[in-house]
Amino acid sequence: MGTGSATAARAARFEAVALAIGAIGPVDFALAAGTCLGLAAPSGAGKTRLLRAMADLDAHEGVCRLDGRPAADFAAPAWRRRVMLLPAESAWWADTPRPHLQPHGLDAYLAALDLDACVLDRPIERLSSGQRQRLALIRVLSHAPDVLLLDEPTANLDGANIERVERLIRAYRQDRGACCVWVGHDSAQLARVADEHRVLDARGQLAHRPCN
Repeated sequence: MGTGSATAARAARFEAVALAIGAIGPVDFALAAGTCLGLAAPSGAGKTRLLRAMADLDAHEGVCRLDGRPAADFAAPAWRRRVMLLPAESAWWADTPRPHLQPHGLDAYLAALDLDACVLDRPIERLSSGQRQRLALIRVLSHAPDVLLLDEPTANLDGANIERVERLIRAYRQDRGACCVWVGHDSAQLARVADEHRVLDARGQLAHRPCN
């Protein structure tokens, strides 16, 4: 597993500079292509608000850059397709999953997460929480974003599916040169998936924590 200094030594793919929202921040970090920042904090500390600021979904101070270009250079929908948030609870506007998904890589993603294609046409309300969570991840990946903002992406999953999700996200990062911010409460998981680990402290600042 890499370290924060190793990540910083490589060209930044995604940067947050003096990013602040409400009492959170300002925070600064940079991620190279293919790397992952693990972010932990107590419930209610503001991790989700920080992710939403990175996705430019809520008003904030500071700037985020993708490949050197600030978010202001992009139309808002274009930025949110390239810097995409996977919320802890995804909303679904159609009755079944299929209309939410792009065809890009779909069959491979379903296989990687042990899902049969028939789930795409089932009513969402009849799917288990674990099926919905895996399908929400596939929805994000099918849009081929450059940055993944992951808010507890395995919270409702059993051990086998946690491993599948971790493996798929790792492969996606490596294949596309994408980077990610992974929010979670499980320090052992963050040590597995992240190249750098930070904690959002009570002052709304990001403190370094080694990935062991």
